[in-house]
Amino acid sequence: MTDAAVKFACVQMTAGPEVQPNLDAAAALIREAAAGGAKFIATPENTSIIEPNRELALAKSFTQDEHPGLPFFAKLAKEFGVWLLIGSMPIRVEPERLANRSFLIDDQGRLIAQYDKIHLFDVDLPNGEVYRESERIRPGSQAVLAPTPFGPLGMTVCYDLRFPQLYRDLAHAGAALIGIPAAFTVPTGEAHWHVLLRARAIETGAFVLAPAQSGQHAGGRRTYGHSLIVAPWGEILAEAGEQVGIVTAELDFSKVAAARAMIPSLRHDRDYARPQPVLRVAGE
Repeated sequence: MTDAAVKFACVQMTAGPEVQPNLDAAAALIREAAAGGAKFIATPENTSIIEPNRELALAKSFTQDEHPGLPFFAKLAKEFGVWLLIGSMPIRVEPERLANRSFLIDDQGRLIAQYDKIHLFDVDLPNGEVYRESERIRPGSQAVLAPTPFGPLGMTVCYDLRFPQLYRDLAHAGAALIGIPAAFTVPTGEAHWHVLLRARAIETGAFVLAPAQSGQHAGGRRTYGHSLIVAPWGEILAEAGEQVGIVTAELDFSKVAAARAMIPSLRHDRDYARPQPVLRVAGE
């Protein structure tokens, strides 16, 4: 783990329904972050495309070997000598199903790790919005901790944020930094985005890097934005608003050990029996 502070960046973008324009938009922001001295740059969930129509999403999909985004981002990483966390890109893994897959690329353009989103967003929101990610996405089944020069990176995506046990497992495995690229809806973002990200940082004693989609996408879907970088003690180090752009922060990884020493809860886990469901209210 590095002892010197390093500049990290989150890219905030508004992905559309065609791949190449999204790659170009992400590349422009990556170049801006690299020019500003960032050594690790993260992009949001669904960096390469947001296509709400299931049939069109499948028709526009690629297998990993065919996907134009991987060589595109690998070339950028090597050109600028930066590490890239590509929040996710849909990858065709079955004839009718995709993986929502995150990619870590090193500063030489090599693919270091990949992670398939485990928890899928199947939700009916009070405002009438309906999401059925499982209709097109095959869930992942493997938590991923990846090596970087800055410290081990726990890889997660968006809706994973609501499952704290995943983050505790990553912290126990040694994560000093956790990526949570996202495309949060506006209603859920306004209600829970900040508090959940700060909670995951505090619970794990790790830095949280949360690049986000923002604005209006094809089909009228709106995402919340507010990309965040959060310190292990829970302080927000950088926050975007709702506009396309980048945010950066200098991360000092000695703060990971300091936070975990002040509140050593990762050393205090205990096994316990789970509660039994209550079948009826007492006294009925």
